[in-house]
Amino acid sequence: MPDEPRVNPGAAWRLALGTLTVFPVRPVEVDRAVAGRAMSLAPFVGVLLGLAAAVVLEAAGAVSGSPLLGAVLAVGALAWLTRALHLDGLADLADGLGSGKPADGALDVMKRSDIGPFGVVTVVIALLVQVAVLSRGGTAAWVALVAAAATGRLAVTWACREGVPAARPTGLGALVAGTVRRGSAIGATLATAVVVVVLALVAAAGPSLLEYCWPFGLSNPFGRAYPDYSAIVPYSEGTYGYTVYADPRPAGLLHRLSDDPYLITVAGLLPAMAAGLGAAALLRRRAVRRLGGVTGDVLGALVETATTVTLLASVLLV
Repeated sequence: MPDEPRVNPGAAWRLALGTLTVFPVRPVEVDRAVAGRAMSLAPFVGVLLGLAAAVVLEAAGAVSGSPLLGAVLAVGALAWLTRALHLDGLADLADGLGSGKPADGALDVMKRSDIGPFGVVTVVIALLVQVAVLSRGGTAAWVALVAAAATGRLAVTWACREGVPAARPTGLGALVAGTVRRGSAIGATLATAVVVVVLALVAAAGPSLLEYCWPFGLSNPFGRAYPDYSAIVPYSEGTYGYTVYADPRPAGLLHRLSDDPYLITVAGLLPAMAAGLGAAALLRRRAVRRLGGVTGDVLGALVETATTVTLLASVLLV
């Protein structure tokens, strides 16, 4: 196997930012080697986008007192930071696949500037799901948003791996299709998972580290009950005036996964990311069979699909 061409990391990073975000970057000389490295960096651009949207989510929710408003503004910020191109791609792909036309006809439908009923309904449903999930609030909401944004861009990395063809001879799809080696895609996936795990641990630890570390069922000299499920019972022995906090749950369940904010956040988000990637893989397979390959619109649709499914799965798992 020939050695991978040397690529200027700065050029690849600028291409990734310029392609996937609204941020202005200096023009770079682009070839398929640079494009492949840029697509390998896509999930890390997603982490930055997710963190920016998470700041909006937390700040707007705290200032307004409304998690719903924070969720709406966070989803809007994410759309603005990406020029809404991924939402446009989702709408175009929905119209193309829903048209029932052969590949050339479906591609023509996707090139039109207007949006048909399939596209409108698909985008509205995706946005409603994203807002509904994020409006639940809680410490896991912001890290779920970051994980979903990263997963959406990770779906692009996998869609550009070797063996995935382009549907057109020109355009973004033709530039990036087949440029990412399998090893690079796996490495990007593992690195993204590590970043999400670290953020999940921070999210789980942040508001309740003291309560988490306090031992279950032990006397508490500070006179504070363990939140939610602890019951106070008088301490009848000794003369120190302690109180003992009895946990009504069976002893064998004291350290279940559902009781551990660290484990449940991590163990929930990683499968949620896997669900997002799986949904994007199914859509990519459908698009390749139907259209003959990927296009820029297909890549945008994969971003939104993986992002939405990751958030939806996080509701059930985190």
